[in-house]
Formats: sequence, C-alpha cells, structure tokens
Amino acid sequence: MLLEVSNLRLYFKTLRGDVKAVDGVSFSLDKGKTLGIVGESGCGKSSTANAIVRNLPRNVSRYEGRICLEDMDLIPLSEDEFRSKIRWRRISMVFQGAMNSLNPVLKVGFQVAEPLIIHKGLSRGEALKIVEELFRLVGLSSEIVNRYPHELSGGMKQRAIIAMALTLNPDILILDEPTSALDVSIQAQIMNLLKNLKRKLGISMIFITHDIALASDICDEFGVMYAGELVELGSAEKILPSPKHPYTQKLLSSIPRLHSDKTPEFIPGAPPDLVAPPSGCRFHPRCPYVMDKCSRENPPNTLVNGGFVKCWLYK
Repeated sequence: MLLEVSNLRLYFKTLRGDVKAVDGVSFSLDKGKTLGIVGESGCGKSSTANAIVRNLPRNVSRYEGRICLEDMDLIPLSEDEFRSKIRWRRISMVFQGAMNSLNPVLKVGFQVAEPLIIHKGLSRGEALKIVEELFRLVGLSSEIVNRYPHELSGGMKQRAIIAMALTLNPDILILDEPTSALDVSIQAQIMNLLKNLKRKLGISMIFITHDIALASDICDEFGVMYAGELVELGSAEKILPSPKHPYTQKLLSSIPRLHSDKTPEFIPGAPPDLVAPPSGCRFHPRCPYVMDKCSRENPPNTLVNGGFVKCWLYK
C-alpha cells in the first residue's frame, strides 16, 4: 500500500460557521494505480487533494485524520519537514487552472527547473538539461525551454505543468481537473500522455474530475464524493457497469450514450450547504429511494464488491 487516507477532515472557518469540505474521507492507493475521485462541483474533491499535499489557506478550523505514505504518517510532520521531505519529492500536484499560473515574464524552462534548483541545489544549466529531457517525455520540443508562456498553446502549457510536477520523480501525482480548460481533441492528447506516463514511469495517480467518462479512460478505481463524504469506492470494473449508491447511479445516468436511445437523466435538487448539511444521509433530500431512516442516521460504510458504499439500501 503506497498511500492510505483514514478519516480525513478539513473544515474552513467562515462568518456563517465551519464549512465541512472534507468530512471523514478514507481511501487507499496502490503503487502504479490510478484512483479517480469524481463528483459535482463543491463536493470536496479539490479540498481532499489540497489536504493531502497540505496546501491549506489560513482559515482552516479543523485538519485531522491519518495520511500514511507507506509507513510515514504525514499529519504530525511540521511544515518544514513536509516541504523538504514530501511535497514535490514524494507527492506532487497539478492544480486546477494551473495553465494560467505560469509567470508571463519568465521563460517556461526556468519555471519548470525551479524545483530542481531549490530542492536539489543544481545549477541553472544542469537543471535546464533535465527539463529538456522532461519536455521530451511529455511530448514537447526542447525549444520550449526558451519560450515564454504566451508563445504556448493551452495544451503545451498543460504539458509543461505536468513536466514541472514530475521534476523530482514523485511517487504520487495528483491531477485536479487537468483537462477542464482544454478542447476535446487536446483533452484526448493529454489523456494519452498520462496513460503513457503511467506505463513508462509506474507512477501512481489521483485523478480528480467531474467527468466520469473521461476518468474511465485511465482510472483503475473510483471514489465518488458527495457533500464532503466518500459515498462509494470500488474498482472501475465494478462501479461503471453496476453502480450501487443512488448518487453514483444518477451521475452515470447523466452521461450521453453514443449507441443508445436512452435520454440522459439529471439529478434533481441542488448540492447541500456544507455549513449546515442535511441530517442523516446527506443525499437523502435528492434520493429517489429515500426512507425514514435516511433522514435520521448517517449510514455506515458497507462492504460491497471489494469496495464500499455509504447507503442504507445495502445495510
């Protein structure tokens, strides 16, 4: 087991009260595997990723649980220890909208080389040679090293950002909506790139997206998030053809089918307020199978098909 997350909680303090962005999330990740975390906007996917790499804002009111990287528990580490031993070296992240975070007045090669200069103490020339190799790995010409961000297309910027995340050979790469700002043809190129990196480097990935159809192309397992909780977890082979949780069923029913006359469905209602989430099962106000018990008690995780589902229908 490479990464094990247990009972992770991340709350943010606001004037209205604490936002329960991540509320008791647990999952594991094996070496060389890809876990897809899917769900609606605002369900806590990005907050889960930020909690793992400890990219936290100042208004955090609660941050607890266990994040074990092999035999090391990351939560007790000081910020200096985490920065020097874990972030970028063992776990790196491609942030949502990262293409627009490149500094417009610095050459792309230097920006990608910075982690090598800072963390490994390499000279600028040595670091740039490694960057040229990384660029070739992600399908970019070595000429890109001397270009500025405005000279690159969206797909080229995203490849450069992925190369930046790979500079220190991390064990885990977290990708937060890595193709959301790209058109369909470039999306396909980036997905092919990620599959090639997975095969060549044996790197483990956490792929965060709201697009299950896209994630199914690379993910070995799926975790479905709703209102800060993981409501279903299992292998792609089990969840995609036979989803158990009503929310997962609705998500998959909303995907248009190429060879089917079935009309895509929608999920009624709206995501809950995470300052004051519904009592009991948080999906019960929108669930077609709701029972009296659903509004009173939060369901436990029930083992199903090698994973789990958080629903009273299976208890």
